[in-house]
Amino acid sequence: MQQPQRGARPDMTLTSTIELRDMILPTGIGTYGPDNPMPDHHLLDLILSIAPTKVLIPSDGMVHVFDYDSLIVDIRTLAKTGHRETQEWLISQIAHLCATFDNIQGADIFLRKFPIHEESGTLGVRLTLQQDDLAKLRNAPIQHGVNNATS
Repeated sequence: MQQPQRGARPDMTLTSTIELRDMILPTGIGTYGPDNPMPDHHLLDLILSIAPTKVLIPSDGMVHVFDYDSLIVDIRTLAKTGHRETQEWLISQIAHLCATFDNIQGADIFLRKFPIHEESGTLGVRLTLQQDDLAKLRNAPIQHGVNNATS
């Protein structure tokens, strides 16, 4: 049994998240006709569930926390790999990327585009993954190519 974190009450149920909001992704998604507005940008919200011991830490120092910087770099690099037909494909690729980090125990991925009509509104797709879902993704292959090309 895990010992309670110093300063935490033994009867507390701790949860912790890292939340990234409104990250503009450098990507192209979709096919648009002359009457359809082309999105100015795609925004990503990402909520990662991580072990509370990575947030309620014993002392200051990067050694105690989940360093999310490499995940952000990887997501931006992935987004730049080419055009996609669907938001769902990019979300699927981000989900597989999250699964490569053992510290991530769950992920809520929300990708939306702006504008969708007359310079207003967002339209998005959300995927929520629990720990078991991430474990399955770690063992499932994914085609990493964009438009049938390999990246």
